[in-house]
Amino acid sequence: MTEQTDRDDAVARVLANAETSASRYSLFGSGGAQALGEGGRGTDLDAGRDGDQLDREERQALRRVAGLSTELEDVTEVEYRQLRLENVVLIGVYSQGSLADAENSMRELAALAETAGANVLDGLLQRRPHPDPSTYLGRGKADELHGIVSALGADTVIADTELAPSQRRALEDVVKVKVIDRTAVILDIFSQHAKSREGKAQVELAQLEYLLPRLRGWGDSMSRQAGGQVGGAGAGMGSRGPGETKIELDRRRIHTRMARLRKQIKGFAPAREAKRANRNRFEVPSVAIAGYTNAGKSSLLNRITKAGVLVENALFATLDATVRKNQTADGRTYTLTDTVGFVRNLPHQLVEAFRSTLEEVGDADIIVHVVDGSHPDPASQLATVRDVIGEVDGRDIPEIVVFNKSDLVSDDDRLVLRGLEPTAIFASARTGEGVEEILARIDELLPSPAVDIEVLIPYDRGDLVAALHDNNRVLATSYDEAGTHVHALVSPAVASQLESYRVVPAVTRA
Repeated sequence: MTEQTDRDDAVARVLANAETSASRYSLFGSGGAQALGEGGRGTDLDAGRDGDQLDREERQALRRVAGLSTELEDVTEVEYRQLRLENVVLIGVYSQGSLADAENSMRELAALAETAGANVLDGLLQRRPHPDPSTYLGRGKADELHGIVSALGADTVIADTELAPSQRRALEDVVKVKVIDRTAVILDIFSQHAKSREGKAQVELAQLEYLLPRLRGWGDSMSRQAGGQVGGAGAGMGSRGPGETKIELDRRRIHTRMARLRKQIKGFAPAREAKRANRNRFEVPSVAIAGYTNAGKSSLLNRITKAGVLVENALFATLDATVRKNQTADGRTYTLTDTVGFVRNLPHQLVEAFRSTLEEVGDADIIVHVVDGSHPDPASQLATVRDVIGEVDGRDIPEIVVFNKSDLVSDDDRLVLRGLEPTAIFASARTGEGVEEILARIDELLPSPAVDIEVLIPYDRGDLVAALHDNNRVLATSYDEAGTHVHALVSPAVASQLESYRVVPAVTRA
């Protein structure tokens, strides 16, 4: 390996695995398969709080073997992208913002690559007004990158942006190894972690939408046919192809598969809408836990409801929405939904494909916005998540901002975070700090029954009495020969349903 004395100090800081960096930024932890506690850090899980996490054994049942790779010469782009990532070098170009912002983005890319199963060897950051339209880095830096890749024996180069197809091809021609971008890495992680039928279909649709404009062929079998009056030796009669080239056939098959996936995803909608309609019919409010990936959303859900959801020190460990029931202090029932995490520069294909899953956020009564308080740049996390919430029409929904992992935040950092979001709650899913305050804030913001009603319900309609206790505020209950006498605060919809059982006029509170 050649000496690299001219390596930029910024790159050395990005790739440094010092304990101080790891303690502040959990994404660089070595435990992609390491169990995490509620605070998002490696610790023994309390089975009574987090549940058995049955998904963990399945997630770890298939592991990649380092050092094994296969390179094919004549493959389609779809097959090409399915090759496993191994040793990678990261590259990035920044024109605006500080060097620290560029380093944070590169750290996150390194964490994404490690979550996808790659081994990060090195990284390069270049400051220039605009990325080179041809080779992204510029021809000179691309040649320098080729030398680093050759010296380190890297298999793949990952760019910290979404590359145009022409940029990726030109850079591949220079560095002589596979070049992918940030979007391809995120899609790869999603394809590994998708578990439900709907999740798998959504990921496959996003992958195909990404790959379609990037189809590339190798060899004569991919060349277009000659036709008509063509000059040159070997052209003209006898040189016309059978109809479709291989790349055209791949493109047509992808379109067919995408149409089938869209129809399949659309077919999942009625079942999901039926469940949502059932909750709406019984006036069950919903609370969505949203936030940046690896912020501790699943840990918080486990802490509150003992849901047993998989908790892992990896990005996008949760892809399928998990819904659990919880109750307020006064007995009102509501649902808590753990949603897929967000990340900066989230691929547009994923936002579109997962729109049905993100509807759980857009249809919620309250959004619990979880932020990693120990992250070096929590402001960017807040902005990124709010942008995605806006895309699903959720900006007007009441929001509770929670700075999680507060046990790792110093007093000085707390002052900074308080200035960033004055009404936020500091919490730790690992230690339990702030959890009661979160529940109390949810109690305050949940829609409260406002219609005072007294009803006499026959004994053969015990289901109505149970529904009153589940979703409303029962003030008093008594029994006589005719049935159950209930004094309660209910919603207008429930009051209209119980109109025939009223014994006194309802009084609507202001």
